[in-house]
Amino acid sequence: MSRRELPPLVIDYPGERLAGVDEVGRGPLVGAVVAAAVILDPAGPIEGLADSKTLTAKRRQALDAEIRERALAFAVAEASPAEIDALNIYHATHLAMRRAIDALSVAPEYLLVDGNHLPGHHVPGQAVVKGDARHPAIAAASILAKVARDADMAALDARHPDYGFARHKGYPTREHLAALERLGPLPEHRRSFGPVKRQLALF
Repeated sequence: MSRRELPPLVIDYPGERLAGVDEVGRGPLVGAVVAAAVILDPAGPIEGLADSKTLTAKRRQALDAEIRERALAFAVAEASPAEIDALNIYHATHLAMRRAIDALSVAPEYLLVDGNHLPGHHVPGQAVVKGDARHPAIAAASILAKVARDADMAALDARHPDYGFARHKGYPTREHLAALERLGPLPEHRRSFGPVKRQLALF
């Protein structure tokens, strides 16, 4: 569904302390789930904000720097693989979101959260389906979260180059599944996820 086909977004909040919230990393087999919260400056709009998945890595990096420089407030937080295994990915994602909201240097008055559900934070807000394509603050959060998680995967790749993390970012691609079968799970793998759980039973 393109941006033009999405219904208009009606926001029940007229002020400036509106935080967009999004996450990256629900689907991978390894690493943290990363969330970001961003309060943009209405007086200084940032051109080109869009769903992070639609942008090139170079464009995401440039926008990441611009958001960090020009937003009224931003924060990035995560929930670890151990927390994902203990809570499940749904609840761990909301934990990461709440941590990002709480880490904002400016307290938000309203939240716009990508997806179908709010993360259980005391600040009021609304869940926005395809929000990263419908509001710049959610798009900005998606960019910060994506850049941060990709950096985590690059660091993991540097420590364990045989798994290909820099290429597949931890998602269950054919390359990743083959490396998992050949080399076994790392401590950073999510033990509750099926492909990892099956390999743990063999090693």
